[in-house]
Amino acid sequence: MSDTQGESKYSCWDFLITCVGLPLFLTDIGLDIWAAIIFYQEKAYACLGVLLLLLVGSTLLAQAYSWLWYSYDQFKMKTKVEGLPTQRQLTALHVCQLGVYVRHAGVLEMAVQSMYNRLPDPEKGALTPGEQKPKTEDITVSLTHDLSMLRIIETFSESAPQLTLMLTIILQTGHLDPVTVLKAVGSASAIAFTVTAYHSSLRSFLPDKEKQQITSSVIYFTWNLVLISSRLTALALFASVLPCFIFTHFICSWLVLFFFAWRSKTEFMESPCGEWLYRATVGLIWYFNWFSVVEGKTRYRTALYHGYMLTDICILCAVWCWKMSTDPPDFVIEPMHALITAACVVAVYILGLILKAIYYKLFHPNLDKSKIKGTSREQQPVNETNMGDEPDACMFRAKAAPSPPPQPCCNKRMRKLAESFYC
Repeated sequence: MSDTQGESKYSCWDFLITCVGLPLFLTDIGLDIWAAIIFYQEKAYACLGVLLLLLVGSTLLAQAYSWLWYSYDQFKMKTKVEGLPTQRQLTALHVCQLGVYVRHAGVLEMAVQSMYNRLPDPEKGALTPGEQKPKTEDITVSLTHDLSMLRIIETFSESAPQLTLMLTIILQTGHLDPVTVLKAVGSASAIAFTVTAYHSSLRSFLPDKEKQQITSSVIYFTWNLVLISSRLTALALFASVLPCFIFTHFICSWLVLFFFAWRSKTEFMESPCGEWLYRATVGLIWYFNWFSVVEGKTRYRTALYHGYMLTDICILCAVWCWKMSTDPPDFVIEPMHALITAACVVAVYILGLILKAIYYKLFHPNLDKSKIKGTSREQQPVNETNMGDEPDACMFRAKAAPSPPPQPCCNKRMRKLAESFYC
């Protein structure tokens, strides 16, 4: 049982990511405001409207999840920072789109406390292995899990659409320079890194021997970068020639993906309304990238999804090639060059599928549900005392039996996702 219920580990690398997480979050907001000002100054009101729609929609979605998770936990706060506002004040902060910052501050508080507890006491000397694993470390990991999920939601509701918008503007203007290319590659890499960080957080539920290795992380990051880049490029190509129809394409595709998310019978949230919101969010994520939501054999579901995505990418690229030949933009693109570009987009997606198959063949652990941390101990039945025993004997056994070790703080929501990903 010990190998399946190992304690959570919060490394120095995790602490560094936590410390830079909030500043990067604030920097991203500043860059969004800067982009909105540029669009306004250039009188690109259509792009400004799309950007504002993405920003408002993304923050509303993240705040809704944050508040729902607090309500599922009955507003029992695990940090001092989160415990400062009352329930009514916390609700007001979420309405004012500030609730997520409270979560960031709470995680930062526990991260600093966790690292401080690792410092050796000058009087006691070096800490024992048991003392180096305080409860604060488990709480920190649990809170970090929620943030990783919120970042996934923010990434595919804001960052991915924003990158598609940026690529569309580049294709429409025909201005391509090294700085712009670096910006696009950096944005796509940031999206893939967020997905990889989410994958790393799921790995914390695995036994120690199944911990994520650097090679596994590199392969996981690479195939996500390749698949996401191909998908966003195909969407940008289509939007550059038929900008109005990209919204129709999104709505139709989202309805199909939302239907399959509903048919998957997900059980992530703890309320019916929250579950419908989650299924709608899964449909949004699936529009850009695959996201495992239910446990069991997902090979056929994944193959069906990627077959649908590959077909959709081929159609989007074919429409772009057709418009390039019948109604070319101000700048000239040779038909052969357009055909090569479209073929490369499709080939890159196929390359991503090959890399994904390599990852699942060589690096992805397939475990039983009982091996996921936080599962076995909770499912153990409580040993009830035989009512026919003598009172003295029962009292003696109660005193002699060792008390069970305290259960680590486990994030139930992320544990469900870990089970769907690994079981």
